[in-house]
Amino acid sequence: MAGDGLARRRVIVHGRVQGVFFRASARQQAAARGVSGSARNRPDGTVEACFEGPPDRVEQLVAWCAEGPEGARVSRVEVIEEEPQGIRGFELG
Repeated sequence: MAGDGLARRRVIVHGRVQGVFFRASARQQAAARGVSGSARNRPDGTVEACFEGPPDRVEQLVAWCAEGPEGARVSRVEVIEEEPQGIRGFELG
């Protein structure tokens, strides 16, 4: 099964999160932890990211999203638990 031992979280990050290298920083943070996923800017000014990997590392990334990179001002983070899909790599949209 694709989800054995894996966790998947989709986060919507609100605040000043576009134009501050949030997506690229999320990819770096994920790579450092061996987590797959994606990140994209949404038309409403939020960033949507998805992280999939070992549960503790995914939770570290969710916690990182509450701070973001230097220059970001995160006002809130929505977290949605999803079923792991066995994805590989990290895509920027």
